[in-house]
Amino acid sequence: MESLLEPILSADAPKPIGPYSQGVRSRDFLFCSGQIGIDPATGALVEGTIEKEAEQVMRNLWAVLHQAGATFAHVVRTTIYLTDMADFTTVNHVYETALGTARPARSTVQVVALPRSARLEIECTASLP
Repeated sequence: MESLLEPILSADAPKPIGPYSQGVRSRDFLFCSGQIGIDPATGALVEGTIEKEAEQVMRNLWAVLHQAGATFAHVVRTTIYLTDMADFTTVNHVYETALGTARPARSTVQVVALPRSARLEIECTASLP
């Protein structure tokens, strides 16, 4: 039986740090794994403000979407994970700026911890063109 799953791997996003794909295409959908603020050039979490971390997360998501032939306009659902809800307003501004006019369904939740001591992680699902 032919697999319905096509792994997506972008050189412009961080390499997976575990047994998963950056994204998986299944028929007309792309399921993007959660991205944290890792700079793909260095493999390190960006340092500085939550704004810088959020900008890197959005660049990483963009890279996976782009590799699959999609943009933020194709995103239908996101989940944002924050270690501190006090960062919500700043992250929301970066998120809104990156998405432009796109307004996917979204959930935002606070978590105790994220990989590599990141303060933010975002995952998304897109409908592919």
